[in-house]
Amino acid sequence: MIPGIGLPEIIIVLVIVLVIFGPKRLPDLGRSLGGGMREFKDSVTGSHKDDDELPAASTEKAEPVHSEKVEPVRTEKSDPTPAGGQSS
Repeated sequence: MIPGIGLPEIIIVLVIVLVIFGPKRLPDLGRSLGGGMREFKDSVTGSHKDDDELPAASTEKAEPVHSEKVEPVRTEKSDPTPAGGQSS
């Protein structure tokens, strides 16, 4: 443990946290804190949950999301008429 922090100090901190957040929000707070610590550990060690479980469908070639042909946007520079407005 950290020098200078004993059991009485930890109990005081826990009571203050209980008063601030209330008994209904403590499980969610602990769950989110644990999830954050797990993500941090995974990022530091380089192991990810997604790397271990690759679905079989990911090996197949996926269809493109947008199959529509997109026309380029025309600007004033690509206008076929000269700057004077008259064509010759």
